[in-house]
Amino acid sequence: MRPRPHNMPFYTARRAIFESVRAAASGFHGTVLDVGCGVMPYRTLIEEVEAVDGYIGMDLVGSALYGHVEPDITWDGIRIPLADGTIDCAIATEFLEHHSEPEKILIEIRRVMKDGGRFFATVPFVWNLHEIPSDEYRYTPYSLRRLFETAGFKNVEIKALGGWNLALAQMIGLWVTFSKKSRYLRKFLSIVLFPVFLLLVKTDVRPVKFDGNENSMFTGLSVSSVK
Repeated sequence: MRPRPHNMPFYTARRAIFESVRAAASGFHGTVLDVGCGVMPYRTLIEEVEAVDGYIGMDLVGSALYGHVEPDITWDGIRIPLADGTIDCAIATEFLEHHSEPEKILIEIRRVMKDGGRFFATVPFVWNLHEIPSDEYRYTPYSLRRLFETAGFKNVEIKALGGWNLALAQMIGLWVTFSKKSRYLRKFLSIVLFPVFLLLVKTDVRPVKFDGNENSMFTGLSVSSVK
């Protein structure tokens, strides 16, 4: 996807998530479970990793999010239909914010993973309400770490998907796209603000720590962990 006036909010989020998944996937091996896979946008990326033997996309029965793309397996959002220790690695992008009991689902994901397996997830921070009413949380680095460690995961590493500039660019895209305004004003603003959007995207610096001052804003977070 290339940045265009009409895709400003989606470009910032999708590019950052794709880059983080690509980096994480290089450490995947064996069979990889994609929890809440949707249209499985990362399937090819994961399957191309030499150490990966197979990919399983899992989503809810009849979910409107995957449309004509059927998942490999379905579940009820509570119990994964796999035996203990059958999955080598797992991924869940933009999923945990939609689950009302995230700690329970993390424990369930861990159950089906083999010892030493890697689990990677992303969550949004700067984003409007979506998939209503199943939009439950916006996480901080501290709440995510607590959830993962309480669920039993080790070596928890949390990174920002974007910093101050990307957060502002994303807000510009969201405001232009979703706030109430006429179609003509929306089109005008998307064209006028697009150069500012591009500048912010190109000059963004992701925080490498979270200090509540200069390093206190991010678009979303990624979490790497090990069972």
